[in-house]
Amino acid sequence: MTNKIKESNITDGAVTSDKIAPGTIANDRLAGSIAISKLATDPTNASNISSGTLANARLTGSGAITINGTSIALGASGDITAGTDWQSVKTANYTAVAGQGIFANTTGGAFTITLPASPTIGDEVHIVDYAGTFNSNNITVARNGSKIDSTAADAVLNVDRLSVRFVFIDATQGWRAIFDDTSTTYGLTHMAATGGTETTTGNFKIHTFNSSGNFVVSAIGSGGGSTTVDYLIVAGGGGGGGGDPHDGGGGGGAGGARMSSGAASGCYSASPLGSGVSALPVSAQTYPVTVGGGGALGSPKEGSKGSDSTFSTITSAGGGAGDGFNNPASTDTSGGSGGGSHQEGVGSGKFTGNTPPVSPPQGQNGGGVAAYPTASGGGGAGAEGGVATATAGSEGGSGILNSITGSSVGYAGGGAGGGSPARGYPDVASAANGGHPFGGGSSGSAPRPGSANKGGGGGGGSDNAAGNGGSGVVILRYQYQ
Repeated sequence: MTNKIKESNITDGAVTSDKIAPGTIANDRLAGSIAISKLATDPTNASNISSGTLANARLTGSGAITINGTSIALGASGDITAGTDWQSVKTANYTAVAGQGIFANTTGGAFTITLPASPTIGDEVHIVDYAGTFNSNNITVARNGSKIDSTAADAVLNVDRLSVRFVFIDATQGWRAIFDDTSTTYGLTHMAATGGTETTTGNFKIHTFNSSGNFVVSAIGSGGGSTTVDYLIVAGGGGGGGGDPHDGGGGGGAGGARMSSGAASGCYSASPLGSGVSALPVSAQTYPVTVGGGGALGSPKEGSKGSDSTFSTITSAGGGAGDGFNNPASTDTSGGSGGGSHQEGVGSGKFTGNTPPVSPPQGQNGGGVAAYPTASGGGGAGAEGGVATATAGSEGGSGILNSITGSSVGYAGGGAGGGSPARGYPDVASAANGGHPFGGGSSGSAPRPGSANKGGGGGGGSDNAAGNGGSGVVILRYQYQ
């Protein structure tokens, strides 16, 4: 009879591990035969598993563990970095991955580190100045579609020995910059903006608006960087007054010209009208820009007033219309600069400039009336219009010179007065005639319009139609690097 030991014949605790010789029970004799409930302790509890006793092959299922953003399946093998994954020193453009630390060496020149696309909350990128050269050769941190510190603009790192950690929060705040204990800002940064025709001169950017549009400020400076814009704002010039075969029409007044001193963006040469005038403070927002059109010529009566130009809190008034033949003067003859008088207009009076009044004045009066059959010139930003004589119409008032664009350019000259027959003031586009190249000329045969985007007044009529006023311009300038 075969000897058998039945489970029912074994008293609990009678078989202990010290009574079983090593190797006497093979694994194939245990398979499925001893339930966990029959064991004194639960062998699946982690405290009962000795180190190294479970091979990877014994771990099954579809689970995975994730450390520092990297997942690995149970039973698989691989490398997971806990903490910052520091990269080798970078010396050229590089796109970072979440969790990386980057030693940036700009000794050989500035370059760009691009933050990860489509980040999730808690993603981090750490950037360290390897050689202490961020001040001379900056690092640009490209936002790659997400905001940085709630602003839709790239960041610039320009403080030597800077160490900064970018942590992603959400779409509203974007990446938040967390600085080390010795640096609390990116350092000196300047404003960034778009709009108009953009040009640069040295460290300064110029936005020229020849027509209405928007000036969009995406970021302002920090650490003493630029937060203001210098400006030149010129309105449209007034249209010249019409003449007839026996009388001339008055020249159109120049558009009002208002400007800052230029001290905030390189101390360029500005007209005395800008002396002591501060640049305008700006913030990250969209600013509408209005560029005034020139006034229409009179045929044969009074011309039309020019339109205003505006930016932020500054408005320059359109130039006054030139007085026309046999036409009672209206309030349209006053403006940024006053229109020129016709001999049947207001006697020896002058149409007023700097209307409405501002300080410094945005323009000057038009020229007063003289004898038949001539008319006076419109006022310019720099001087009143000339007074006509019995033999010739008078010149328009001189404009001003301003170098906000990097070159000296004239703006806001008054239109010349007309006369009959052929007694208009000679074409003032000629430097030999006093040089008011941005107001209209009136030569007796072909009165000239004011130059576009200079705000000049239109020339008065002389046996013919007068000239249109020139359109205005808005020019903004600031330090961008």
